[in-house]
Amino acid sequence: MPATSMQLLKGSPYSPYTRKMTALLRYRHIPYRLLLTEAEELKALPKSKVGLLPTFYFETETGAIEAAVDSTPIIRRYEKSHTERSVLPGNPALAFLDYLLEDFADEWLTKAMFHYRWHYQPDIERASKTLPQCRSLTPASDADLHKWQKVFADRQISRLYVVGSNNVTTPIIEESYKRYLTAFNTHLKEHMFLFGARPSAADFGAYGQLTQLAGFDPTPTALTEKIAPRVFAWVELMDDLSGMTVREDAWIKTHQIPDSLLDIFRELGRGYVPVMLANAKALVNADKEVKTELQGRLWTQSPFPYQGKCLQWIREKYAKLTDGDRKIVTDILAETGCLSLVE
Repeated sequence: MPATSMQLLKGSPYSPYTRKMTALLRYRHIPYRLLLTEAEELKALPKSKVGLLPTFYFETETGAIEAAVDSTPIIRRYEKSHTERSVLPGNPALAFLDYLLEDFADEWLTKAMFHYRWHYQPDIERASKTLPQCRSLTPASDADLHKWQKVFADRQISRLYVVGSNNVTTPIIEESYKRYLTAFNTHLKEHMFLFGARPSAADFGAYGQLTQLAGFDPTPTALTEKIAPRVFAWVELMDDLSGMTVREDAWIKTHQIPDSLLDIFRELGRGYVPVMLANAKALVNADKEVKTELQGRLWTQSPFPYQGKCLQWIREKYAKLTDGDRKIVTDILAETGCLSLVE
């Protein structure tokens, strides 16, 4: 895609991944047009293989249009076409750690987002009444909205099992989110972003989920404001960083990784890492259920093939590190209980 062209994408303001990417586009000064999910213009565009949000529409070398949906590789695609205001640290060890934290946001923090939205009645009511109205810019009758609200809520609640939200795992998800907020809030006392004084892909990944957890769903929003006021404010700041001046030397140094960032990685080691490993094992064994123990409690969910691919990609990136960079990463992963992810 030419660096000066207008990026077209389909999404929703209540999709955390849409918010992740539109904030990134604003920060990177990449012009875009956001189409709502039932915009008339979409009828002439190709369908993506998987119907996820956001869907990006890229022009190929032959002039054809292709649809792409996975935010992580799309971010890397932009790194090749746009050189200014990169969101990937130049240091390979930091870049790997950033990739891992982005995956944590996309694959673990989203469990909290989905859980809070469809577990508690006030959150269910707000989401079911609001989200169906963001399908297009066409007005809808009360009768149509009421119908969409019930269908949408019933469908989403029935899918809680996919992310592992159930009566057994509820305290695990909620305690993990609280610990994450506490660690991130502490980190923001000294650092504006996860890896220093400029935002990385992992920041935008966290921001996307937190737009809902700290800005829309009432139960986690109240919780976030109460125990992590810096995180609560940070979400608002992240929304539009288009005016930020970016320094090339603003990344943290690998020999100066702060304890506050290590604490965030320790939270990965408590939940994200063992669940990713248990999911991969279930996929290999063709099990119908993922089971593992987290802090003495049972975790269960349905096997998730995409997360099996995520683990594979993480290990491939780890294997490509030079010996020196791999040692830096290995020491950090070992110290924070994450090393088994790449073994």
